[in-house]
Amino acid sequence: MKRSLTFKTGRFVTIAGVVAGMLWISACKKSFNPASGMVQQAKVVEVSNGETVAVPHPENFKLTTAEAYQTYDTLNVTGSVNPDVSREVPVISLASGKVVDIRARLDDNVKKGQLLLRVQSPDITNAFDTYLKAVNDEKLANKAYVRAKDLYAHGAIAQSMLEQADDTEQDALADLKAAEQQLQVLGADKNRPTTIEDVYAPISGVIVAQNVTNAAAAGVNFSGSSTAFTIADLSKVWVICDVYENDLHRIQLGQKVMIHPNAFADKVLHGTISDIGPILDPNIRTAKVRIEVENPDRLLKLGMFVTATIDSLNKKTLAVIPATAVLHLHDEDWVYVPTGDGRFRRVQVDLGDSISGGRQEILSGIAPGQQMVGDILQLEATLEAQ
Repeated sequence: MKRSLTFKTGRFVTIAGVVAGMLWISACKKSFNPASGMVQQAKVVEVSNGETVAVPHPENFKLTTAEAYQTYDTLNVTGSVNPDVSREVPVISLASGKVVDIRARLDDNVKKGQLLLRVQSPDITNAFDTYLKAVNDEKLANKAYVRAKDLYAHGAIAQSMLEQADDTEQDALADLKAAEQQLQVLGADKNRPTTIEDVYAPISGVIVAQNVTNAAAAGVNFSGSSTAFTIADLSKVWVICDVYENDLHRIQLGQKVMIHPNAFADKVLHGTISDIGPILDPNIRTAKVRIEVENPDRLLKLGMFVTATIDSLNKKTLAVIPATAVLHLHDEDWVYVPTGDGRFRRVQVDLGDSISGGRQEILSGIAPGQQMVGDILQLEATLEAQ
């Protein structure tokens, strides 16, 4: 059943959806006439404004009052995922030489202590040569010291000669210890002479950079990259955002942030502002803001775009009404407020977030304390049942 109202403009306007529902309820509600003892049909009163309707019994409509609701203003900024530089570790071959075996590659997940590559290096050869000579020199110096101590005990040599033998022994021990440490630094075992250095992962994580290939040069002396791999622990990452100069007063260090990955609309992660850049980009007037985000499931990938929602430091007061009081019509949102004399005026509103208890934030259109029809959908259902 559809009806139309004739307005002073002379045009016929068809009222659909809930607007029609309100008029139909007004028209279909029955009222008792004490004079006649008859039940008569209520009629809609025509009005000149197409957004205002009048009914003879406005008490048939349940009214609700918009409440005041204090909340923090939110700031939405875009950013990208970056590694936490304190959790990035380079893999370096301290022995310079030729790469003879690679056991890992870019994007691999590796464990701490895992073998990554092997390097054939003359540095290890030289270190073993130095170590073996130091062993022989220390043995000879020790024998000389033992002999000098015995001779001194029998009065055959002066004390100065004993002291000289002791000094030679101590120097030989120092050289031997230094040679052993050199082998340890190069990753070689003093009991297993070899020309190969094994390079292991210093931490667990993901290989985010690879700078070597088989037969390439490696190490800090030969031509080539000194960093063979870079491993990043992605259990915690950085989100770097650009925040406009005019919004910087709304954030501070330590502030909590919700991270919404663009690739996973249903996922929300939590982070903390750890740095607000001291330098503005002179072209777009933004500062770099760093957010530390826990990423235990490795959901965030390096380079991924995200939206960061920050509850700013500024509070605001909004009107809050039951969600059932909102009429959704033609991609717009409306409420009906009483204007007196049995009239209701349709007012367009801008919706904010939905909050607990089936309530709806109103950004603009009505203010706290204003009244409106409380349950548009229920009235519409009642109309369809009649």
